[in-house]
This record gives sequence, structure tokens and C-alpha cells, in this order.
Amino acid sequence: MTTTVAPKLDTITATAHLRDLWQLTKPRVTTLVVFTGIVGLHVAQGPKDVALFFWTLLGCSLLVASANTLNCYIERHSDALMSRTRNRPLPAGRVEPWEALLLGNLLLVVSLPMLALGANLATALLGILAHLGYVMVYTPMKRTSTWATLVGGVPGAMPPLMGYVAVTGTLDVAGLLLFAVLFVWQIPHTLAIGLLRKDEYAAAGIRVVPGAYSERAVGTQILLTTALLVVTTLGLAAVELAGVVYLALSVVLGAVFLFTAFRRRNQDTRGYARGVFLYSMAYLSFLLMALSLDKTAG
Repeated sequence: MTTTVAPKLDTITATAHLRDLWQLTKPRVTTLVVFTGIVGLHVAQGPKDVALFFWTLLGCSLLVASANTLNCYIERHSDALMSRTRNRPLPAGRVEPWEALLLGNLLLVVSLPMLALGANLATALLGILAHLGYVMVYTPMKRTSTWATLVGGVPGAMPPLMGYVAVTGTLDVAGLLLFAVLFVWQIPHTLAIGLLRKDEYAAAGIRVVPGAYSERAVGTQILLTTALLVVTTLGLAAVELAGVVYLALSVVLGAVFLFTAFRRRNQDTRGYARGVFLYSMAYLSFLLMALSLDKTAG
């Protein structure tokens, strides 16, 4: 009886451990980020083939997974102080720190040749910049300055630009505007998260804008950056990266975002922040789908 049960238990334990290692990569975040990379690949003007798409997306996925894993390693102590993160594999003790460190670096080493050889050197260099910015600058900076929000926006907006450059092989105005849309979008999005989790972040020693300014001031910042986002999205049509269908949908989506950012920003803080956060996710998804569908139709 013992000889048949023990292997089953070992298999279950090993499977659970692999699942915890997988969770270190933050698969939902990685999926969203890689989706933006797909959009960059799709809308770029230039020769495309299956191999280019495959190696660029695989390399980008592994690179983002590496950055997320190393972020978990660095923030394991502060994660233990917040209710939404204390059950992650590292603070919960289900994964050893050395395992996360090894996995994060292994994913990095594997991903860069894929981007350099499967796409081009420029794409790999952008990937290195994004990875270093996220792991070495943004992550430690969160404990010292509220400016970390803006710094973190750079690596967060890099995947669509990487996809674009993988096809074109160069930086141009259209690619930079694509980057700018993702960069600006992150500001109201992360400000809303900061409002929702302000007390938890403070307890963990993480500096966020809502912890340094009044709720009314943060609401105003959300509104202003949302307005900037709407203007930036129109630029994609101006440089002919998108057409009339995208332009019409971006105006409608932007108007709803502005309304969401404006209403009740001086009262019912949690409800307001939750509304902005949820709509920001829907907004980005529909905006990128509109961009892709318009490009396909064109």
C-alpha cells in the first residue's frame, strides 16, 4: 500500500511546486503585456512571417516572465506584509529564494538570443533596457520615491514597441507613439490601484502617489492624465498607423474614460478608484483590438 501511495504524493508535490514556480512569472500580467507585443507586430509596416512572430513573442514572453520572477524575489519581504500578496509562493515559503533567483536569470539568458536572432538586435536591446529598468530601477525605487510610477511606465510600455521594431528594424514616430499610448495609459491605471491599496502599500513601505497627495489631488491627476491619454491615442491615426474605424472607436472609448475619471472624483474614493481601474483594463483591451481590426481591414 505504501509503495503505491508515495509516488502519487511525490507527483502531487512536484506538480504543486511547478505551479508555484509558474506563479512567480505572474502569468496574467505576462499575458496582457505579450498581447500588446502582438499588436505592435501586427500594425507595423514591413515583411512578416511565422518564424518572426513566434520567436519575438516567445522571447518577449520569457523576458517578461524573467522580470516578474526577479521582481517577486526582490519584493518577497514587502509582499509578506500585504494581504493581496502574502500568499505568493515566496512570502508563503513554498518556493526558496534561490529558486526564484535562478529561474529569473535563466529565463533572461534564454530570452535574449531569441529576440536577437529571431527578430533583430534592436529588439533585443529594447528588451534589455526594459528588463533592467523594471528589475534594477523601478522595483527598488518603489520604496524610496513616488516617481517610481513614471519610471515603471517605461518597461511596461516597451513590448508593443519591441513588436513594432521586430518588423521594421528601426525606431520611428509611429512606433514611439505606440509606446507613448501604453506609457500614458499606465498612469491613471496605477494611480487607481494606489488609491485602492494605499494603506497596504504604506504598511509595506512602498511609496505611491496616493500616499503623498490628497485623494482630491490624485483624482485630478487621474483626470488630467486620462485627457493626455485620449490625445495621444489620436496620434496613431495622425501618423496613419490606424484609420477611420480606430479613430471613431478611440474617441468613444476616450470619452467614456474621461467621464469615468471625472465623476465623483471628490467622493466615494474606493468606488471611484475601482471604477477607474476596471474601466482602464477594458479600455486598453478594446483600444488595442480596434487598432488591430482597423489595420486588418486596411
